[in-house]
Amino acid sequence: MSTAEPDLEELFDQKKRVKNPFVPIGALITAGVLTAGLISFKRGNSVLGQKLMRARVVVQGATVALMVGSAYYYGEKIYEFPKRS
Repeated sequence: MSTAEPDLEELFDQKKRVKNPFVPIGALITAGVLTAGLISFKRGNSVLGQKLMRARVVVQGATVALMVGSAYYYGEKIYEFPKRS
C-alpha cells in the first residue's frame, strides 16, 4: 500500500453526508401529482390531467432546485481540509 491511502481514508471519514429532508418529500409529491395526472388522463379528463402535468413540472423543478441548492451549500465545505500537525 502507498502512504497516500490513509490520508485519503481520513478525508472520507471526516466528510459527513448531509441529507436535505425536503428532497425526498419533493420527489414523493412529484410522483403523486404524476400518478394523479396519468389517472385523470386515463379516465378521460384531459383538462385536469393537463393541469396536473403542469403542476408536476413546477414541483419537479422545485425539487431539482433544492437538490442543486443543497449541493452548492454543502459542497463548498469539502475544500476545507483539516490542517496537519
